[in-house]
Amino acid sequence: MKMDIFVVDAFTDQQFKGNSAAVVPVAEWLSEDLMQNIAVENNLSETAFIKNIGENRYEIRWFSPLTEIDFCGHATLASAYVLFNELGIEDQIEFITREVGNLTVIRNANNEIQMTFPNQKPDIVSAIPSQLLDGLSNRPIEVLKNRQAYFAVYDNEQEVLDISYDAEQLKQLAPFDVVVTAKSDHYDFVSRYFWPANGGEEDPVTGSIHSGLAPYWAEKLDKVELLAYQASRRGGTLKCHVSGDSVVISGKGVLYLKGSIDV
Repeated sequence: MKMDIFVVDAFTDQQFKGNSAAVVPVAEWLSEDLMQNIAVENNLSETAFIKNIGENRYEIRWFSPLTEIDFCGHATLASAYVLFNELGIEDQIEFITREVGNLTVIRNANNEIQMTFPNQKPDIVSAIPSQLLDGLSNRPIEVLKNRQAYFAVYDNEQEVLDISYDAEQLKQLAPFDVVVTAKSDHYDFVSRYFWPANGGEEDPVTGSIHSGLAPYWAEKLDKVELLAYQASRRGGTLKCHVSGDSVVISGKGVLYLKGSIDV
C-alpha cells in the first residue's frame, strides 16, 4: 500500500529549525500497530495521521515513536500546513480529536497558521513529587500541573537555559511530562519541554503545552497577547492569545519533504 507523506518544520520560517512532524493523509484508519510502526520508522517527535470526514473537516491522530499522544500542537500545525499548501484547502480547517475536542485552524493574512486550543491552565501542586525534584538540576520556585505535564517555574530565563535533567527520574512521572519555564527579557516567557515517558528526551517545540503556559503567564504578566520561545537546540517561536476558555497559538511552517511510503 502506497501513501503520501510530508515532513514539515513547525513554529519556524527556516528549515532545520522548529519541530519536525510527519503528516500522513489516510482514506481509512490504519491499524494502531501500523500507525505506531510508521511513527517509529519516521523517528520524529510526532507523526500525524489525518482522515477527511467532510468539507474542511479532518480527524487527526498523533503518534510519537513510543506511543499515541492525545494532544500535539506542532503536528497539528504541520497537518494544517500540508492541507493549506499541498492539498488545496483554502483558509480554515476543523480537526476532530479523540481527547481534546474539535480544533479550529485558520491561515491568516500573514501566512501564519492560527490554532484555537482549549485553555489548559495548570493548577498549583501541593505535594511536589520527589522524582520531579530529583530529575531537575535546580529546584523550581513553583510547581503546577495540568492534564499533560508538570510545570516547573524558575526565577529567570538563564536558569531555564542551564537546566539539566535526569530522564530516568522524570520517566517515573508518567503519564505526565515536564515543562520548565521563566519570564524572559527578549520574549514574554521561555520554556523547555522534557518527555522521556511519552516521546523522547527534550522536545524541540511543543505547541500543546502552550495552552497551559500562555494562560499561566497571561495572569502573571497581566496581558493576553504573548510571544513565547521554546529554547531547545532547534528553537521555535509561538504567538499566543488567551481568551476565556480558549488559547490561540500561531506560528509558521516550512516544508522539508514530500514523497510516498510503501507499507
